[in-house]
Parts: sequence; C-alpha cells; structure tokens
Amino acid sequence: MSIVFDPLHLQAATLDVMAASHATPSLLLQRQQQRLLRLLEAARNSAFYAERLGSGRARSSALSRLPPVTRAELMAHFDDWVTDPALRLDELRGFTADPTRVADPWLDRYMVWESSGTSGEPGVFVQDARAMAVYDALEAVRHRVPGRGASGLFGALAALGATERSALVTATGGHFASVVSFERLRRINPWLAATARSFSLLQPTAELVQALNEFQPAILATYPTAAAMLADEVEAGRLRIRPRCVLTGGETLSAAVRARVAAAFDAQVRNSYGSSEFLPIAWECAHGCLHVNEDWVVLEPVDERHRPVPPGQPSHSVLLTNLANLVQPLIRYDLGDQLTLRAERCACGSALPVIEVQGRGDDVLRVPARRPGQTVSLLPMALCTVIEEEGAVFDFQLQQRGASTLVLRVPLRGAEAKAAIDRCATALQRFATLQGAAPIEVLGEPGCDLPRGRSGKACRVVMPE
Repeated sequence: MSIVFDPLHLQAATLDVMAASHATPSLLLQRQQQRLLRLLEAARNSAFYAERLGSGRARSSALSRLPPVTRAELMAHFDDWVTDPALRLDELRGFTADPTRVADPWLDRYMVWESSGTSGEPGVFVQDARAMAVYDALEAVRHRVPGRGASGLFGALAALGATERSALVTATGGHFASVVSFERLRRINPWLAATARSFSLLQPTAELVQALNEFQPAILATYPTAAAMLADEVEAGRLRIRPRCVLTGGETLSAAVRARVAAAFDAQVRNSYGSSEFLPIAWECAHGCLHVNEDWVVLEPVDERHRPVPPGQPSHSVLLTNLANLVQPLIRYDLGDQLTLRAERCACGSALPVIEVQGRGDDVLRVPARRPGQTVSLLPMALCTVIEEEGAVFDFQLQQRGASTLVLRVPLRGAEAKAAIDRCATALQRFATLQGAAPIEVLGEPGCDLPRGRSGKACRVVMPE
C-alpha cells in the first residue's frame, strides 16, 4: 500500500530542525522569514490568495497587512483556496466519510484529515510529503519522551528505533489528525503493528481498561480529561498499567490534573500543543514550558480587533501561518485559542519562544451508573465525537442539568433543529448506555446563541453550576 512518505525529505527536514534547535533568535527569525517568502509566492497559485496578495514581488512585511481568515471562510472557497486544482472539496468529503480509508493516500500523494467542529465549522486539511516530513522531523527532534533516545509518539525517527509499546487513546473511527498520523506511522514501519496501537475512547470504560491491561503500554498518549479518568481507574485498582511517560494534548492540561496523573501512574507527564492546521505547534521541555516551533510556524497573539498583543498579556485569539504546507496555504488563520507569549527565555536554554495556552476547557460529565451508588464519567472529547459523527451537528453546547439530564443547545431552528436534536439524543443515550450509565434524558434547546469561553471557542460540554 502506498504511503505519503519521502525519506529524502525527512532526512533534509530532520537535519534542518536539528541545526535550528541550537540557533540564536536572530537565525530562527531568518529561517522563518525565508519560509514565509516561499509560502507567499506559492500562495499566488491559489485563486483565493492571489487576489489578496496582488501583483509585485512578495515581501515578508506584507504578512501583517493581509486580513485574517477563518475556517468557515476558507472552507467556503476550498476549491479556489488550494494550489492543486485536482483537490476538490466534494470528493474529499466523500473520502473522509469512509472510516475504512483512514490514512490512505489521496491521489497517491496527499494525507487528508478532518478537524472537529470546535469552532462550528469542520475543516478538511491536506498535506503533501514535504509538509509531513517537517511534522515528522519536529516531533522526532524536539518532542522527546523522557528516557528515550529519540522522540514522541509520532516522531518518525523514534518509530524507526522504538521497541517499547505505545498506546494512543483517542476518538477513533474518523479521519482525525491524530488517528491519521498514528496509522500512517504504523504503515511506514509495519512492524509497529505489534508495539503501537490505538484504543477508542468511545468504547465502554471497562473494555478500554481491559484492553490496556492486556497491552501494557510503556508510553500512553491521550487527552488530559481521558488521562484523569484513567488515573481514577488506576486508583480503583482496575487499570494495572505502569507507563513511564504519559503524553497529553488536545485540551488544557491543568497543574492539578498533571500532578494527579503523574502520581497515579508514577510517570512523567509531557504536554504538547498542536492543531489540525499545524500538528506540532509547540512542545514541552524538561522545565515544563511549551516552546513554539517558530522556524516553521508563525503565531500572532491578537486582541478582539486582531491587533498585536504584547508579551505577557493574554490574547483574545491567535493567528496561525503554516510555513510547511504550500498546497493549502494557511496565512493569518484565526485559530481561536487564547494564549500568552512569555517575554523571558526558558531556563532550558532553547531560543524558541515560550507560550502558555488556554485551550479547550470542557468538563467531564458524571452520571449515575446502572450499579447503585456508582457514577460513570462521560468524557467531553467522546461526547463531542458522538454528536459530530452520529448526529452531524458541529455547533452546539451540551449541558448537564441534574444527575441524569443532558441539554443539547444548538443555534438551529425549526424542523432542522428537531431532526438534529433527535439524532443526537438517540446517539448520546446509546453511548451512555454502553459506558454503563443508567438511562439518561436528553433535552433540546434550539435557536440558542452559544457562549464562547476564554479561548474564543465554544465551551461545548458544561457541568451544572
């Protein structure tokens, strides 16, 4: 089976990332600006961006004069946005609708994944072998697992030398970036089928615990809320694994959750920050600081009017420019996350800037279990996946009101809202039953204006006040 992988691109990208890891701030900026110029030139092959860039030679200073873009805007102009006319949104939507084709190459040269609808509009993202080589190299060189001579779970070089078992606990079944990247890595190195496995968060907790007990991973990668839930299972004596490292991402990792997970597993916890738009935005060093890979990505913390926010001040949002992907240019893309750029350098010695991120802050919902006196934890990432995948609803808020009642709030109205709420209610009730919960009631509230959290994204799963 063909895969989107070029060893020569990976080798070149790895050497470049290794050299840049010890570069001074001025050299890092120089690399960033050179790649920005290349991106702006490539973007002229995009009908969407060509009009915005105008005529004349591209200059890196032009970046700040370009208007920000949103996911909804880009997806509405997808066929004009991409630089390869062979990429058509309707065909890609059909491809991502088939779960059996996860990690299959598109047109024999592209990796494709879809984002969740956190901002109300699901996205489709396409990467070629050059972009994937950059992501692989950044993971391999910088996102290092403690005690291992190579890198994190998705790092290509780590995969080539890894002998320990690695487990990815996530929402499987869709063409999500983490799942596609993980399965691609297994295909590049088929022998990893024995040492790396993904486990679905959507299965009953008891089944997940049993599968992990049988697999006994040394490296566990998952969301912070899932890691906390698994820590509960360890403390209850049901989960009997001893990973030496727990990798987290995709949600906010609080200090309390970090300490709890580290204590329960007696393991180091390492966090990362990434998105469907750029997988390895930032990596955590041994000092616990998130360093931005600014030689390959531009982050602009901004206020409500998209004006620059100075270091030390929390942003309203952040604009992302991906310097690796020339096929689907992302230039001043409003990511929606709130972050703070720290003014001081990290004590680890890296010249790469440090950020503090306020990402997803959804709650874990706890409902009564079928067994009297017990409760079941329903994880926000799993709930959101059920609503999106089975209910086809992407802009919503799910609130818990009372022990066994969930309220689904949507901006939809009329018959469309009723049909969507009915689909989601059936799916949520089935999911909760599989998790061992007592029967739950799911109510709907159509025509709602959904509140946005501090990150700028909707707080989609909310506990009762």
